[in-house]
Amino acid sequence: MFSSGFFLLPGIAAAYTGPSVYLAYLVAGFLIIPAMLRMAELTTAMPKAGGTYYFLDRSLGPMAGTIGGLGSWVAVIFKSAFALVGMGAYLSIYIDVPVTALAIVLTIVFGLVNIFGAKETTMLQRILVSTLVIILAAFVIKGLIVVGVPNAFYPKGTYGAFFKSGFIGFVSVIGLVFVSYAGLTKVASVAEEVENPDRNIPLGMFLSLITATTVYTLGMMVMINVLNPEELYASLTPVADAGAKFLGWMPYDMGIILIVVAAIAAFASTGNAGIMSASRYPFAMAKDSLVPSCFSKLGQFNTPTLAISVTVVMMILVLVLFDVESVAKLASAFQLLLFGLVCLAVIVMRESKIKTYKPGFTAPFYPWLQIAGILISFWLIVEMGILAIGFTGMVVMACAFWYFYYAYGKIERYGALMHVHARLGKNRYEGLEHELMAIIKDRTAEQNLGYEDLISRSLIFDFHEGVYDYDRLMNFVASAVEKRSSLTMERLKNTFDENLSNKHMIGPGTALWYRAFNDLEISELVILRFHGEAMISLGGENKLQSLMFLFTPISPAGLDVRIAGHIADVVEGKRFKKRWMLATEHRELREILMRDKHFLHRKIERIPYLKNQIGQKIQDIEMPGTCIIAVMERDGNTVIASPNERLKAGDNLAIIGEEQDLEILMSQS
Repeated sequence: MFSSGFFLLPGIAAAYTGPSVYLAYLVAGFLIIPAMLRMAELTTAMPKAGGTYYFLDRSLGPMAGTIGGLGSWVAVIFKSAFALVGMGAYLSIYIDVPVTALAIVLTIVFGLVNIFGAKETTMLQRILVSTLVIILAAFVIKGLIVVGVPNAFYPKGTYGAFFKSGFIGFVSVIGLVFVSYAGLTKVASVAEEVENPDRNIPLGMFLSLITATTVYTLGMMVMINVLNPEELYASLTPVADAGAKFLGWMPYDMGIILIVVAAIAAFASTGNAGIMSASRYPFAMAKDSLVPSCFSKLGQFNTPTLAISVTVVMMILVLVLFDVESVAKLASAFQLLLFGLVCLAVIVMRESKIKTYKPGFTAPFYPWLQIAGILISFWLIVEMGILAIGFTGMVVMACAFWYFYYAYGKIERYGALMHVHARLGKNRYEGLEHELMAIIKDRTAEQNLGYEDLISRSLIFDFHEGVYDYDRLMNFVASAVEKRSSLTMERLKNTFDENLSNKHMIGPGTALWYRAFNDLEISELVILRFHGEAMISLGGENKLQSLMFLFTPISPAGLDVRIAGHIADVVEGKRFKKRWMLATEHRELREILMRDKHFLHRKIERIPYLKNQIGQKIQDIEMPGTCIIAVMERDGNTVIASPNERLKAGDNLAIIGEEQDLEILMSQS
């Protein structure tokens, strides 16, 4: 977020609205809150690479995805080009080279860096960001001390009217500086890599917005108080020019050097990451058949060479054809359009009533906050003038034309909008529900082992005769789980309709019901299997052979869908039905439902790590990594693996753990 918006844009923005420019930054930070909250919701519901493109495609459909993908590509190209103009401007303080020429050279350099596959390491990024924030904080604090806090809110009289161009000009500048906050939502493109996204993504966005808004607003107060209007309005290096006024006491121009270093670090990070991010849009869209497949091919260095090369060429064209002010305005304009569309995406996802849409963070004040976000975005675009309106409209039309020319008819994917239609008696796209289910499974990765633990504790019952209707089934399930939990007959009957028609068919002859309860502490699974003369009577349904009832805690969000997805993955396997119905022991049934990579079932003598520890208490055995002995079978009986239980010869052990830890278990004596 700290790059061109702070180091380059202030002079351009101040030339429009005068000393009220700091207020424009403050209001822009406030107006991005709806966009931040809806992005937090979509990102915690669908933490997938692709960010805005993915959200629009899966909510509004492939045409909106095309507009979002190609439009985001164009917007990031403009924003990155703007950042490299700024980097060139600050480098030109010490290097006598035209700014545009220097920006073009930097574009080519960063393009080559991306092609050769160089990556920013986590530690390097932390060092850059920490250094940048420390320098900016020092600039703001020292500047306020020099200016005086009371005087900072209104500059010296040479600036004239507080709103230089009136209210309309002020609103136009809010739209112009909006691009300064665009980085706030870019976490969506790397959401798959975020640990505990339900908590960390909203928290990270909130803290980033507070930090950026504070630095932008106070930093602008300092600049307009230490620089004369003619100095600020004409400056492409306003932070360095302002620093020269009150940091000159430092030896060897160290104050200015530190500011230039901070600016270059910020611009370098934004420019390099911008090329990387922009090139990933055509790369991802090629995989979805929205642009030619050649854009998804990796080059010699395992990077999307063609996508990066085309992105670099487009950035060079932007630098040659547009001036600095136009680049900033057009980057902001299309970013505003995307923010408005994603606010609409939240409304569509909510109204689709898709059961597998379960965000970890839910934006408040629905739908008024989302509607406000849409109106704010389009209002600011209109106030930015005819150039911004025309550019945004042309990009949208070009993207729509491309979709109908190239992609229409080639893909069979629809967005959540179809589920809204389904509520009106029209179409729906079931593939989206399965995709969201798979996303939720991955999203709660820290609970992965909970699935194996659930299967190992599951209650399994076989029936060979009798007819089972709704009441009999509910009686049986309730009596099975009430000893373990707070679930009662009355609660179950209030949860499921009379014919259990709210079931999910997850395989031939197999149905699953799943619900989350706010007072349930641990997940429970009840499995009923029917053979021979046993029959199910549910509103004419008599072809079911297996019923599964899954009950989970309400937190973390989507846990019920994640576990249901694991079960569905197994049941949909080609050999499942035959293996399932031929299994004669409950141990076999549990093994069939387990995911092989996270489950091991062996006699203790066949486990190298444990065969020499027969006679030891489980609590005294140091298991590798995440490995846990879940259940033991001894002399035909199931034994809970309590800490004080001793291992005995002949024990069959059910062990759960991560794949690499299970490998250690089987390879070390």
